[in-house]
Amino acid sequence: MDQLYVGIDVGSRGNVAYIMRPDGELFSTFAIGNTLGGYWDVSKRIVAAMDKLGLDTVQIGMEATSIYGDGLVHAIREDGSLGRFQRKIHVLNPKQVSKFKESYNDLPKTDWVDAFVIADALRFGRIKNEVYCDDYRYEALKTLTRARFYAVQNLAREKQRFGNLLFKKCSGLAQSSDVINTASSTFALMESFETVDDLANAELENISAFLHAASRGRFANPDETAKIIQAAARGSYRLPKTVNDSVNQAMSVSIAGIRALQGQIKELEAAIQKQFEIIPNTIISVPGIGKVYSAGIIAEIGDIRRFQSHASVAKYAGLVWNKHQSGIFDAEDTRLIKSGNRFLRYYLLEAANSVRGCDSEFQRYYNLKYKEVRHHQHKRALALTARKLVRLLFRLMKDNRLYIPA
Repeated sequence: MDQLYVGIDVGSRGNVAYIMRPDGELFSTFAIGNTLGGYWDVSKRIVAAMDKLGLDTVQIGMEATSIYGDGLVHAIREDGSLGRFQRKIHVLNPKQVSKFKESYNDLPKTDWVDAFVIADALRFGRIKNEVYCDDYRYEALKTLTRARFYAVQNLAREKQRFGNLLFKKCSGLAQSSDVINTASSTFALMESFETVDDLANAELENISAFLHAASRGRFANPDETAKIIQAAARGSYRLPKTVNDSVNQAMSVSIAGIRALQGQIKELEAAIQKQFEIIPNTIISVPGIGKVYSAGIIAEIGDIRRFQSHASVAKYAGLVWNKHQSGIFDAEDTRLIKSGNRFLRYYLLEAANSVRGCDSEFQRYYNLKYKEVRHHQHKRALALTARKLVRLLFRLMKDNRLYIPA
């Protein structure tokens, strides 16, 4: 079937469009601003090309460029002048475009060339699972789940910074996992005791009462914990007063940042659950996934009919291992592919880690894979468990049915 192919190289300020005939020859190429007015210029040129060539199908492709192409995609979807044509919109992985471009050994790196390569990749016809999903409920949910992803990553980094400062101020306490696992108590200790000596010389009864109040009774034996903390403080390095004061200031900012991020995550999760209520789903029936992880998975997958099999979902998420084979050699130690949707992969891994604690079959499978190797045991077992979870979720979404444990 003859089609028109349009490749658009998207930039923050301007776009370059390449309109390609069905036979691969150039129809027109031009630069426009990344604005609504620039889009209307593209639209008029596409309509003129369709009418002149007598075509009824157009494929429009662009690279995924963070947020710079979102407005363009929305404009194409809402454009009534293109409504009388069959249209497909593709948002391509930049790595996919780059690999396709390598087949041309003499092309320079320019926006015009990139627009051509995108159009030619569409004409080649091997673009799969990249079609833009036109249900805006998924996009609205995706905005929230991705914001949560970034907030969680920032929280992890801030906690790492706090851990470094904690080691600098009180190295013994940082080495005591029995204590630092309760973050609120650790924050309270660092905010209330200016120096390690203050903590080392405090009365045990005072430390015990302080811990009980700060942790809201979470310590089963606060008296014993107080002894551990004091011993850790007495065995810690001492800082000069000037350095100690600077560490206290940096630590105070870090604690405030952690609390702010935790508040942001709670707010985002509440919004995610509210938005998730208007999207029918069945994967929430799997024990351990919950609304937030379910929302993160569904937001990235969108309409499950986009995918032909669970294998294509796994590849889209990056839960596929590279194959390294030559002659009679076949490597046993391989890595996950570097491409894939990192947001979907994150929520699948988090969901798998949660599900294995609630479902005996997934726990058995995780333990089996954990014991198969001696290196990277948890990461490998969790990735394989997530791959197993993909098979289950694909079937539940495809058949629109609830999960019934074995």
